[in-house]
Amino acid sequence: METCLKGIAEHFPLTEKELRGYSSLGLAYIGDCIFELFVRTMVVTKGNDKANHYHQKTIGYVNAAAQTEMMEIIKPLLTDEEKAVFRRGKNAKSLSPAKNQSSHDYHIATGFEALMGYLYLSGQMERLEELIRICLSEKANRNEE
Repeated sequence: METCLKGIAEHFPLTEKELRGYSSLGLAYIGDCIFELFVRTMVVTKGNDKANHYHQKTIGYVNAAAQTEMMEIIKPLLTDEEKAVFRRGKNAKSLSPAKNQSSHDYHIATGFEALMGYLYLSGQMERLEELIRICLSEKANRNEE
């Protein structure tokens, strides 16, 4: 998947200066999509199933509470730069209120998604995949307990 994502990102190159100028919510917008693509791929490749079952499994990972839990898993592993991106995303003022989730979880999830978007747009595909794999693996282990 890393090669596929890298190929897409290479068609739309950004300089470091341009990337740093992006809003945290813009980074979260693309990060949400990238993270969900990983989750959907994981769910589908575990076996053929009904679309509704795929959806039910996916939403266990792509909601604010789950992303807050995953952020706590990877937070100690983040570089200073990654922590700064997360913090900016967490503190971003969204125009839409949190729906069906706590405000706290919504802000943490926005920071998580901003980090995913930043890693993707900056071309750090190996790091992006590493963090997502840790998140998905730990979350799956916790779900089994």
